[in-house]
Amino acid sequence: MRHVLPGSNASRGMALGRARLVQPSRYLVDTRPLAEEEVDTELEKLHRALDTARQELRELRGKLHGALAREVNEFIDAHSLLLDDQELLRGLDDLVRVGHYRPGAALKKQRDRLAAVFEAMDDPYLRSRKEDVDQVINRVISALQRQTSREERKLAARVGEILIADTIAPADMAHLAGNGLLGVVASSGSPYSHSAILARSLDLPMLVGVRDALATIHDDDLILLDAERAEAVVHPTAQDLARYRAWQREAQLEGRRLASLANAPTRTRDGTDIRLLANAETPTDIAMARARGADGVGLYRTEFLFLRHKGLPSEDEQFIAYRDLVLGMGGLPVTIRTLDLGADKADAAGLALRGEENPALGVRGVRLSLRYPAVFTTQIRAILRAACYGPVRVLVPMITQPDELIAVRTLFKLARQDLKRENIDLPEKLQLGAMIEVPAAAINVRSLLEHADFLAIGTNDLAQYVLASDRGNDALDNIYNPLQPALLRLISYVITSGRRAGKPVSLCGEIGGDTKFTAMLLALGLCEFSMHSSQLLHVRDRIAALNHKGLRRLAPAILRCRTHEEAEDLLSRITC
Repeated sequence: MRHVLPGSNASRGMALGRARLVQPSRYLVDTRPLAEEEVDTELEKLHRALDTARQELRELRGKLHGALAREVNEFIDAHSLLLDDQELLRGLDDLVRVGHYRPGAALKKQRDRLAAVFEAMDDPYLRSRKEDVDQVINRVISALQRQTSREERKLAARVGEILIADTIAPADMAHLAGNGLLGVVASSGSPYSHSAILARSLDLPMLVGVRDALATIHDDDLILLDAERAEAVVHPTAQDLARYRAWQREAQLEGRRLASLANAPTRTRDGTDIRLLANAETPTDIAMARARGADGVGLYRTEFLFLRHKGLPSEDEQFIAYRDLVLGMGGLPVTIRTLDLGADKADAAGLALRGEENPALGVRGVRLSLRYPAVFTTQIRAILRAACYGPVRVLVPMITQPDELIAVRTLFKLARQDLKRENIDLPEKLQLGAMIEVPAAAINVRSLLEHADFLAIGTNDLAQYVLASDRGNDALDNIYNPLQPALLRLISYVITSGRRAGKPVSLCGEIGGDTKFTAMLLALGLCEFSMHSSQLLHVRDRIAALNHKGLRRLAPAILRCRTHEEAEDLLSRITC
């Protein structure tokens, strides 16, 4: 039967697919007693579920090869034996036929009985086999509660999977997206979490805060994930499917229209030119940035070299990556951010400190780089060498006070002197910028501008620190909001200070690529945005519809807002 589960949009779009639960053991069991006339029908359902579970194990065995098969087949064999255990099967039949238990309740009863038997055993190995019982019974319950019709199963066989989970790690999402994942429905999480950000960059529809998802959706249920209306439709009707097909046709037309903007200038309706830069870390990102008409790279994350490397990457390895970046952008400017490890990014080489009580406020970004000057100098040398191949500027993360920027400049000066002695070609000048993501840096930005050639506002961390709110914590959605007045006033102050000092200011946080905030950022005076390449065309299209002068006149009203609700209401009424 069709039912709708509301949530919050984390990544827009729609998808139709089969549900795949990450935690399939969390099922609701119907404990109502059976009427006599229902017994035979319910027994038949139970036997079908047992047959389905056996078939799944056979198919799983057939898919496994090599060492993995040798490791896993022992468990498959144990589970298969349990499914054919006559005592277990007779007990289940008796519970349904004599005790008038419904199949789900009978399975749970048998699981509890067997678990008690295993728990009472002296042998620790035999006690551990209780987990096998749990897994087998859960598999049968999963098969039992798949409420799909024959027509739905035919349709589901032709579509991919929609993940149903409490939360999903970004690494898992990236892996699954490359293997046919169509969308994500999460029972918790925030639209500003790392996973939500990744989903948007992958154009993967995602809902968060779908509270009853794990309790009411079952494996293989047909799901229409509608991240336009912020709802998941379980067992969609013909009308729902028609709406999905209509959306697909409209999305294709819109995609073709946006593609035509790849070579168009980024200009407001009243003729103000705006720069759109790309955030990148892989060759694929760079190729997409060029294809979608980016004006350059506004944030190149160098830590991926350290996160994917077993040890420390050498100077030559880093040089090749940076050189290929510069060459890949074909003469367009590139901003290379120095190593930004620490907090939630721990490298395999062990640079990032473990066991910090509060890692988000610990040794990270430039603090970590200055702690390991030899490692930092290796990166600096690689950047200087690559800067001979095209326009490069360097961005330093997690700057808090001027002396950190001064120390970085000193290391660049020393590295330049060493490279000159080695007769290595060097760029004449290299711009050094500060990333504004610490409240102290934003408040004291005028002092930083005495030593920085440019600024880049990192709103993801800046918002987290200003609001004392973890962006991934869905319990704080009412606090973590980019339109909070305190955050807007800091962003405005940084942009205005940079303009008065005659130094460029960009914004490379998540809101830079979110069209909901484009008008607000233009109103505050931002003229340089940096975002994931997937958002470039959407933002360019939004900018073309806006009147820059009209928005700038709105800045005082935006900065007078007392709550984020007031700011949202003001921005919702923008028509220029």
